[in-house]
Amino acid sequence: MLQIKNYSDNILKNISFELKPKKNLIILGENGAGKSTLAKVLCGITPSSTVWLNNKNLNDLSAKERTKLINYVPAKLEIFDEYISLNEYLDLSRLNTILASKNLLKLLALEPLTNKSCQSMSSGEQQLTMLASAVLHNAQITIFDEPTANLDPQKSRDIYSLLKSNIFQSKIIITHDLNLAYQLGYDVIYIKNGTVDFFGISKNFFEEGNLSDYFGTSVKRTENNILLKL
Repeated sequence: MLQIKNYSDNILKNISFELKPKKNLIILGENGAGKSTLAKVLCGITPSSTVWLNNKNLNDLSAKERTKLINYVPAKLEIFDEYISLNEYLDLSRLNTILASKNLLKLLALEPLTNKSCQSMSSGEQQLTMLASAVLHNAQITIFDEPTANLDPQKSRDIYSLLKSNIFQSKIIITHDLNLAYQLGYDVIYIKNGTVDFFGISKNFFEEGNLSDYFGTSVKRTENNILLKL
């Protein structure tokens, strides 16, 4: 179970919520609302005494314990070794799973890139690499920051299928893609002006009146999709 209690900083104000085991969460909000800031607090990149994992304060956990419990997948791949290949990177990511890297390479159609350096891959290829890394990490909670950014429609659909599956234990997904959020059907937090303005089930968030309050006339809900009105 993940809990954050009364967290505040220069951006976020009095943030509190709880994610129970095996539950999933979508974090929505405008640019600059504090979504990525919150993600870094939850996983310990930004130190805080207000986060609890399985009733233990995050600060009291060793690095090894933390890797088993929570993992943050950023919006952009950052590699400090310019020569490390895709296969080498995935081998380093293999922490808490018995799944072989080669199976993921095939699943995500990354096999032709096995020996390619991570830094030379396209942004879309790097996005898939981070997803594969998260699967191999296999933490109890995985936080994804814009997991479908830079992907073409087919790859976005593949990522959706993985996120919808049970391959990850619990997921927190930060996204601007309202249709992805709608299709996944996870509980939703909407951050506005640094505070939790909505926390509830997907069905309630995507009611037409609620969408109108947050997005005006810029989006429309159909029977099966959320559409951007241009």
